[in-house]
Amino acid sequence: MSNVEWGMLYCEYSTSNIQHSKFNINMTDFNWDAQSFFKRLTEANKFAQEHGFVFHPVSGLEGFHGTLTNILKTKAFVCVSDTSDGGLELENTSHTSRIKTVFLAYRHKAFDESQRNIAMAKMRELFRQFLSVLIQEKVRIEEDDIYLDSRIPFKEIDQYFYTDAACAFFQLRIDTFTNLEFNEDEWITPPLTQ
Repeated sequence: MSNVEWGMLYCEYSTSNIQHSKFNINMTDFNWDAQSFFKRLTEANKFAQEHGFVFHPVSGLEGFHGTLTNILKTKAFVCVSDTSDGGLELENTSHTSRIKTVFLAYRHKAFDESQRNIAMAKMRELFRQFLSVLIQEKVRIEEDDIYLDSRIPFKEIDQYFYTDAACAFFQLRIDTFTNLEFNEDEWITPPLTQ
Protein backbone atom coordinates (compact mmCIF):
# COMPACT_ATOMS: atom_id res chain seq x y z
CA MET A 1 0.00 0.00 0.00
CA SER A 2 1.44 3.37 -0.95
CA ASN A 3 2.00 6.24 1.47
CA VAL A 4 -0.75 8.19 -0.30
CA GLU A 5 -3.24 5.34 0.29
CA TRP A 6 -2.22 5.13 3.96
CA GLY A 7 -2.64 8.91 4.21
CA MET A 8 -6.14 8.67 2.72
CA LEU A 9 -6.97 5.86 5.15
CA TYR A 10 -5.74 8.03 8.02
CA CYS A 11 -7.99 10.90 6.90
CA GLU A 12 -11.00 8.58 6.75
CA TYR A 13 -10.31 7.34 10.28
CA SER A 14 -9.54 10.81 11.63
CA THR A 15 -12.83 12.21 10.40
CA SER A 16 -14.74 9.27 11.85
CA ASN A 17 -13.10 9.60 15.29
CA ILE A 18 -11.14 6.38 14.73
CA GLN A 19 -14.36 4.36 14.82
CA HIS A 20 -15.11 1.66 12.27
CA SER A 21 -18.78 1.17 11.47
CA LYS A 22 -18.60 -2.55 10.63
CA PHE A 23 -16.66 -3.76 13.66
CA ASN A 24 -16.93 -3.02 17.32
CA ILE A 25 -13.32 -4.07 17.94
CA ASN A 26 -9.87 -2.59 18.05
CA MET A 27 -8.53 -2.81 14.49
CA THR A 28 -5.12 -3.96 15.74
CA ASP A 29 -6.83 -7.12 17.01
CA PHE A 30 -8.60 -7.88 13.74
CA ASN A 31 -6.79 -10.57 11.82
CA TRP A 32 -7.50 -12.34 8.53
CA ASP A 33 -7.86 -16.09 9.12
CA ALA A 34 -5.35 -17.58 6.67
CA GLN A 35 -5.77 -21.12 8.01
CA SER A 36 -9.52 -21.25 7.35
CA PHE A 37 -9.06 -19.63 3.95
CA PHE A 38 -6.44 -22.10 2.68
CA LYS A 39 -8.24 -25.06 4.23
CA ARG A 40 -11.34 -24.14 2.18
CA LEU A 41 -9.22 -23.66 -0.96
CA THR A 42 -7.46 -27.01 -0.52
CA GLU A 43 -10.72 -28.87 -0.03
CA ALA A 44 -12.52 -27.09 -2.91
CA ASN A 45 -9.76 -27.18 -5.53
CA LYS A 46 -9.96 -29.97 -8.15
CA PHE A 47 -6.19 -29.96 -8.80
CA ALA A 48 -5.44 -30.23 -5.06
CA GLN A 49 -7.86 -33.12 -4.64
CA GLU A 50 -6.67 -34.97 -7.77
CA HIS A 51 -3.07 -34.82 -6.56
CA GLY A 52 -3.76 -35.74 -2.94
CA PHE A 53 -3.13 -32.38 -1.23
CA VAL A 54 -4.38 -32.34 2.35
CA PHE A 55 -4.55 -29.31 4.64
CA HIS A 56 -2.74 -29.33 8.02
CA PRO A 57 -2.26 -26.45 10.46
CA VAL A 58 1.31 -26.17 11.74
CA SER A 59 3.41 -23.96 14.00
CA GLY A 60 6.30 -22.59 11.97
CA LEU A 61 8.93 -24.43 9.96
CA GLU A 62 9.61 -26.92 12.75
CA GLY A 63 5.93 -27.84 12.90
CA PHE A 64 5.87 -28.27 9.12
CA HIS A 65 8.85 -30.66 9.28
CA GLY A 66 7.16 -32.57 12.11
CA THR A 67 3.98 -32.94 10.05
CA LEU A 68 5.95 -34.45 7.16
CA THR A 69 7.66 -36.88 9.53
CA ASN A 70 4.57 -37.92 11.49
CA ILE A 71 2.00 -38.27 8.71
CA LEU A 72 3.68 -40.65 6.29
CA LYS A 73 0.54 -41.82 4.48
CA THR A 74 -0.28 -38.37 3.07
CA LYS A 75 1.20 -37.66 -0.36
CA ALA A 76 0.90 -33.88 -0.53
CA PHE A 77 0.43 -31.09 2.00
CA VAL A 78 -0.82 -27.53 2.29
CA CYS A 79 0.22 -26.29 5.73
CA VAL A 80 -0.48 -22.84 7.15
CA SER A 81 1.46 -21.71 10.18
CA ASP A 82 -0.63 -20.55 13.13
CA THR A 83 2.18 -18.16 14.06
CA SER A 84 2.92 -14.98 12.18
CA ASP A 85 5.79 -12.58 12.17
CA GLY A 86 4.89 -8.94 12.18
CA GLY A 87 5.61 -5.47 13.27
CA LEU A 88 4.31 -1.96 13.54
CA GLU A 89 5.22 0.83 11.14
CA LEU A 90 5.18 4.33 12.59
CA GLU A 91 5.86 6.36 9.46
CA ASN A 92 3.01 8.30 7.84
CA THR A 93 -0.07 6.46 9.07
CA SER A 94 0.65 3.77 11.60
CA HIS A 95 -0.27 0.23 10.64
CA THR A 96 0.43 -3.29 11.78
CA SER A 97 1.90 -5.82 9.36
CA ARG A 98 1.65 -9.56 9.79
CA ILE A 99 3.35 -12.21 7.66
CA LYS A 100 1.42 -15.44 7.10
CA THR A 101 3.39 -18.47 5.84
CA VAL A 102 1.93 -21.24 3.69
CA PHE A 103 4.06 -24.39 3.27
CA LEU A 104 3.59 -26.89 0.45
CA ALA A 105 5.05 -30.39 0.19
CA TYR A 106 4.75 -33.20 -2.34
CA ARG A 107 6.28 -36.61 -1.72
CA HIS A 108 8.46 -38.28 -4.36
CA LYS A 109 11.04 -41.04 -4.64
CA ALA A 110 14.13 -40.07 -2.65
CA PHE A 111 17.10 -38.67 -4.59
CA ASP A 112 15.15 -38.65 -7.89
CA GLU A 113 15.67 -35.20 -9.40
CA SER A 114 13.15 -35.67 -12.21
CA GLN A 115 10.45 -36.67 -9.68
CA ARG A 116 11.38 -33.67 -7.54
CA ASN A 117 10.95 -31.38 -10.57
CA ILE A 118 7.52 -32.87 -11.30
CA ALA A 119 6.53 -32.37 -7.65
CA MET A 120 7.72 -28.74 -7.75
CA ALA A 121 5.72 -28.14 -10.94
CA LYS A 122 2.58 -29.46 -9.22
CA MET A 123 3.12 -27.15 -6.24
CA ARG A 124 3.72 -24.15 -8.53
CA GLU A 125 0.46 -24.94 -10.35
CA LEU A 126 -1.44 -25.19 -7.06
CA PHE A 127 0.12 -21.88 -6.00
CA ARG A 128 -1.08 -20.29 -9.27
CA GLN A 129 -4.60 -21.59 -8.76
CA PHE A 130 -4.65 -20.40 -5.15
CA LEU A 131 -3.60 -16.92 -6.29
CA SER A 132 -6.44 -16.80 -8.81
CA VAL A 133 -8.81 -16.88 -5.80
CA LEU A 134 -6.56 -14.77 -3.57
CA ILE A 135 -6.94 -11.85 -6.03
CA GLN A 136 -10.67 -11.88 -5.30
CA GLU A 137 -10.09 -12.29 -1.55
CA LYS A 138 -7.74 -9.28 -1.63
CA VAL A 139 -10.57 -7.07 -2.89
CA ARG A 140 -13.03 -8.50 -0.35
CA ILE A 141 -10.83 -7.98 2.72
CA GLU A 142 -9.92 -4.44 1.64
CA GLU A 143 -13.56 -3.59 2.37
CA ASP A 144 -12.70 -4.43 6.00
CA ASP A 145 -9.54 -2.27 5.90
CA ILE A 146 -7.23 -5.27 5.69
CA TYR A 147 -4.62 -4.92 2.96
CA LEU A 148 -2.83 -7.82 1.30
CA ASP A 149 0.53 -7.00 -0.29
CA SER A 150 0.35 -7.91 -3.99
CA ARG A 151 3.97 -9.18 -4.00
CA ILE A 152 3.78 -12.86 -3.05
CA PRO A 153 7.05 -14.73 -3.59
CA PHE A 154 7.12 -18.52 -4.07
CA LYS A 155 10.29 -20.08 -2.66
CA GLU A 156 11.60 -23.61 -3.00
CA ILE A 157 13.06 -25.22 0.10
CA ASP A 158 16.40 -26.99 -0.31
CA GLN A 159 16.09 -30.64 -1.31
CA TYR A 160 17.95 -31.72 1.83
CA PHE A 161 15.28 -30.24 4.11
CA TYR A 162 13.28 -33.45 3.69
CA THR A 163 14.64 -36.36 1.67
CA ASP A 164 11.54 -37.78 -0.02
CA ALA A 165 9.45 -34.64 -0.48
CA ALA A 166 9.79 -31.48 -2.51
CA CYS A 167 8.94 -28.52 -0.30
CA ALA A 168 8.19 -24.85 -0.92
CA PHE A 169 6.51 -21.93 0.78
CA PHE A 170 4.99 -18.55 0.09
CA GLN A 171 4.29 -15.68 2.41
CA LEU A 172 1.49 -13.16 2.56
CA ARG A 173 1.90 -9.74 4.15
CA ILE A 174 -1.32 -8.42 5.68
CA ASP A 175 -1.58 -4.79 6.86
CA THR A 176 -4.20 -3.24 9.13
CA PHE A 177 -4.60 0.31 10.42
CA THR A 178 -3.34 0.84 13.97
CA ASN A 179 -4.55 3.74 16.08
CA LEU A 180 -1.58 5.22 17.96
CA GLU A 181 -3.37 8.34 19.13
CA PHE A 182 -2.21 9.04 22.68
CA ASN A 183 -4.95 8.44 25.26
CA GLU A 184 -4.09 9.59 28.78
CA ASP A 185 -6.86 7.35 30.19
CA GLU A 186 -4.65 4.36 29.39
CA TRP A 187 -1.93 5.53 31.81
CA ILE A 188 -1.69 5.53 35.60
CA THR A 189 0.99 8.23 35.54
CA PRO A 190 2.19 10.36 32.62
CA PRO A 191 4.70 8.24 30.65
CA LEU A 192 6.92 11.21 29.79
CA THR A 193 8.19 13.90 32.15
CA GLN A 194 8.11 17.43 30.93
